[in-house]
Amino acid sequence: MRRLSRLTRRQLFCSGLAHATCVAGIADRAYAQSLPTAPFATVDNIFRAAIQANKMPGAVAAIGHQGRMVWHGVFGQRAQTPVAEAMTWNTIFDMASMTKVLITAPAVMQFYERGLIALDAPACKYLPAFAANGKQDITIRQLLTHYSGLPPDLDLSFAWQGKQSVIQMVMDTRPQTKPGEKFVYSDINFITLGLIVERLCGQSLALYATEHILKPLGLKSSFFCPADSLRPFIAPTQYDESGRMLRGVVHDPTTRRMGGVAGHAGLFSCAQDCVTYATALLDKLAGLPSPFPLQAKTLYLMSTPQQPAGKTDLRGLGWDIATHYSTARGAYFPASSFGHTGFTGTSLWLVPSNRSFVLILTSRLHPNGQGNVVALRKDVATAAALALRTMPP
Repeated sequence: MRRLSRLTRRQLFCSGLAHATCVAGIADRAYAQSLPTAPFATVDNIFRAAIQANKMPGAVAAIGHQGRMVWHGVFGQRAQTPVAEAMTWNTIFDMASMTKVLITAPAVMQFYERGLIALDAPACKYLPAFAANGKQDITIRQLLTHYSGLPPDLDLSFAWQGKQSVIQMVMDTRPQTKPGEKFVYSDINFITLGLIVERLCGQSLALYATEHILKPLGLKSSFFCPADSLRPFIAPTQYDESGRMLRGVVHDPTTRRMGGVAGHAGLFSCAQDCVTYATALLDKLAGLPSPFPLQAKTLYLMSTPQQPAGKTDLRGLGWDIATHYSTARGAYFPASSFGHTGFTGTSLWLVPSNRSFVLILTSRLHPNGQGNVVALRKDVATAAALALRTMPP
């Protein structure tokens, strides 16, 4: 067999065909001191099988437990076209709806902690024009839990453009059901919450998030509207309507039309920043020293059921707990766990009882929009939960 060149061997190794612990550019070397990966061999195999089945071109993932990362993996390719690129640990991903829980919900709860927002006050108290067309009774809590009665999305069937157009469309939206009656996951809920944050702080959601969430956590590769210089490190998603491959431009069409910043989508981030975020959140929730910019009791509110009484779709204030979107929990994580997913193929599921988490970052839409990671999320969480049972205390 012909010997492979050193460069070719390195490309194969870092493409994820070799061991998953080929990790490029770990920002914090403390996290590299993970336990042996043998208990997580099944997790490795799940990712490789999904790539082989064309469910996504590649992935970056991490599992945390008791305050440290115990497994991490880099698999497959960051890009397939126009040139194939190996996935790396420091790849930046379009986080899609993870923006809701990583940015917008904590921003709202910071104002709650300051006494500037009441959860059961009508949203129109903070955004008066929102009262139009029967929305006067929709509360902040109902927006956060997706029990507002608003439809899932704004109308994209005609050529509107710009943030002012979105604001007018949100104000004109009519509820489909009575507030508090039914769980309907709605981007409009978090677009509205983002507008409320901007009204209260007097600046854009992106600027507020940078100063009050990202900087306090020390996150250096998380932002809205990434600079052009970062494009080589960003996982592309798919071609837009004009035939342009979206890379460093938000995939969500509503956010794109708004200029890249919205309460429901627009954040870009990487695995290391997400690991830092998850660890800080779980530490703060457990009452341990943590830079997370919310109080432990506030995080408890956000991560425990807050839906209307008697409803079986369980939602925290932003976080998912038990709905038809909760397959990322897997088969064994407890009812006290919580998480969220993003349309582009991102997800984070957290277990406060033992400070565990499962982070999966993919760009499953690349290159043709056909990927699917629903089963991957469930299978990885199930395998992770089983592996974590073998961890020493």
